[in-house]
Amino acid sequence: MDTTMPPSERHADTAETTARRQTDDHGHDTIDPLYAAIVTVSSSRAEAADDSNAAPDDPGGDTVQECFENAGHEVRERLLVRDDYAAIRTAVRGLVARGDIDVVLTTGGTGVTADDVSPEATASLFERELPGFGELFRSLSWDEVGTRAMASRATAGIAVDTPVFCLPGSQSACRTACEDLIVPEAPHLAGLATRHRVE
Repeated sequence: MDTTMPPSERHADTAETTARRQTDDHGHDTIDPLYAAIVTVSSSRAEAADDSNAAPDDPGGDTVQECFENAGHEVRERLLVRDDYAAIRTAVRGLVARGDIDVVLTTGGTGVTADDVSPEATASLFERELPGFGELFRSLSWDEVGTRAMASRATAGIAVDTPVFCLPGSQSACRTACEDLIVPEAPHLAGLATRHRVE
């Protein structure tokens, strides 16, 4: 849990957010459409982008954006950072503090190599964890990759009233996570996590 996040960084609903706030058929709070941000974690892609000054190849991030946009949501920010704890944490912390971002997704860095630090960097910001996301994601991954699913450390939680999802970098993993889990549930999670702002 991040104890350095001051209460002043919590933001009240803007008029724009209020206009997107609604209830679903079951009376649950939702925010729809969502405004999303994507953080791609990849030292090699960041280095290639620095060397070429061109937009990096980012199939995982592109897949996340496609899934959200196909469902009528909007991607408002895309960032590329290296496999570095401080860089990841700084990027995510800046995004969850913004009033125009409802959900943040990171792609990459969820494996077991020494530089896979995305779960630690993002989880350090969580006020509340969402362990069910990782459990469900690995269950779905079992059907695709078998025992290799146990090596995925995908995680999720709430940081500054914002759902944050930490995904692997592969296109297949991003599509499974987004289409089967995140896109269907994120409007509800974002609504619940911010309900106190309007109560």
